[in-house]
Formats: sequence, C-alpha cells, structure tokens
Amino acid sequence: MTETNTSADVSETSQYEVVVVGGGPGGLSTALYTTRLNHDTALVDRGGGRAAMMMDTHNVIGVTEEVSGVEFLKTAKEQLDHYGTDLYQDVVTEVEPLEGDEPLFELQTSSETLHAERVVLATGFNDERPEPPLPRTGRGLHYCLQCDGYMFRDESVYVMGHNDTAAYVAMIMLNFTDDVDLLLRGDEPTWSDETDELIRAHPVDIIEDEIERMFKDEEEPTWLGGFEFADGTSREYKGGFAMYGSDFNADLVDQLGCERTDDGTVAVDEDGRTSVDGIFAVGDLTPGNNQIPIAMGEGAKAGIAINKELRTFPKSLAELKGEGVEAVVSED
Repeated sequence: MTETNTSADVSETSQYEVVVVGGGPGGLSTALYTTRLNHDTALVDRGGGRAAMMMDTHNVIGVTEEVSGVEFLKTAKEQLDHYGTDLYQDVVTEVEPLEGDEPLFELQTSSETLHAERVVLATGFNDERPEPPLPRTGRGLHYCLQCDGYMFRDESVYVMGHNDTAAYVAMIMLNFTDDVDLLLRGDEPTWSDETDELIRAHPVDIIEDEIERMFKDEEEPTWLGGFEFADGTSREYKGGFAMYGSDFNADLVDQLGCERTDDGTVAVDEDGRTSVDGIFAVGDLTPGNNQIPIAMGEGAKAGIAINKELRTFPKSLAELKGEGVEAVVSED
C-alpha cells in the first residue's frame, strides 16, 4: 500500500473522477453513464460473477435468449472501451478515504493504485451452493425464480433448502407447475412455525432424505434428469432452485464503514448513495430484486447522480461573481 494519505499528494496519472468496482450489469451501466457524461472513469473488474454464469439471458428487453452472460458482458465492455472508459482486469483490495475538503479515495488493486472523487461499489454476491451431487448451473440448477421460473412451466421442479425463502419459492412455483418438491436433503427445517403450517397446506411434496446421486436427462444429456434419494426412491426433475442464502462480496463496504441493512445489503438512497460521502453502491449489493434490468437502472441513476455532483456547469451567480465574472443584464 502506498503511503499517500492526503489529497495534495495524489498523482495526476492515477486520478479519475469515478472508479467503478465490479463489472456486472449495475457497475457497467454506471460506468457507461459517467463516461458518456464526460467524466474520467475507470472500471475495475475481477471477472466472473453471477451474470457471467448465465447460459441464457432472460428478461432483458432487446437481448435475445440465446445470448449468454459472457457474451452480454463482453458486448458491454466493448461499448465502454469505445466511449473511453479505462478497463482494468484486476481486484480492488483496499479503499481508503484521503484527507481533504472534497471526497477523494485511494484504491489499491493487486497491481495499481488509483484515485477517485467518487467510488461505485458493484461487487454483488455469490449464491451459497448446496453440497454435490448437483446438476450444472443453468442446466437444472438455478437460483433466480424471476429469471428462470418460466422455463419450468408444466414441468417437474424441485426447490432445495430448509429456510423460509425455500418454502416460499416452492409455493410460488405452483403458479408455473403443479409438480413441485421441496428437498430438505437431510436437514431439519429452519423456517418459522407459521411457514411450516402454510407449506404443508400447499400441494408441495416435502422430501426429507438426502440425495444419493444425480442422473441426467436421456434426451438432453447436458440437463438434469433427476435424483436418487437415500431411501432408494428416484424422482425425475426438469430442474429447480437452490435457496441457501447469499454471501455478499462486502469487504470494501465494511472497510469503508458503509451502513448495512438487516439482510446484509448496503443501505442506499434512491440514487445509490451510501452512508459514506462519495461512495455509491448498485446492483446485487443493494436491497431489492436481483435482476439485470433493475441493476442496470440502478447503475443509470447512480451515474446521473454522480454527474450532477461533479459537473462544473452551470455555476451559481455567486460563484461567477467570485471569479470576477459580471452578470450581463439584458435591457428592453
């Protein structure tokens, strides 16, 4: 870590108005807006992430289903490069506020030291994965009901998990199909008594036994066919959802002391401002539904808000007079 600790010591070559940390849909959208609104912007992305895992892109108007997450993100980065965003394939390990009258931050990556007037955290989270045996993600193992529920209309579906979220996802899936199993995999339910009464009143089969093995679909070998359980029974499934919670990539959030909500997300205002002046957060780090279009909208709003904070013009009359500019008054 460099010993730089005051804004007066910052090198011009590493100075940006905006540094976005994270290359998912939210971070990419923020960088697109700030770049096109004429602010020097860098985006630091380690690669991977939830969007990159998508086999197909769903619910993004104008983007066809056969576009993979990798293709989606690649196209977005090509757009940013075209407009002049500096792209770093790297990991930000530390963010430190520098002393000064205006917000200024030093970001340390594995190979660079960057400085920014505004920092946007878009580091998202990782879905907690259950233990194997499991099908391939996107080919029978899914995490987002809003994204993928449509895929399983009138199909046999499982939901893995033992908490309230798993129980409610199983009940919601009844809107798509009448063949839904809730797989506890040997765990005791941790849902509330109220949820227990509710889930058992719905036409959902609760399977308590652990999974012994997985078998693939004979017609589509890349897809799940079903599971065999410890009691010797087998059940066929087109696919399903694992509901074991989220692991937020929030090291930088906690370094900076940004306020978090009870569910672990970062508390933000309607434009993505956190409790720390100059720090914004967008995408899966923030409260609400974890959807690409929503993250993109959050990124756009944050970019516009940052522009309003950083742009030079228009200046007030008081500022102009302080610079020795006389107001011109028109006479009729």
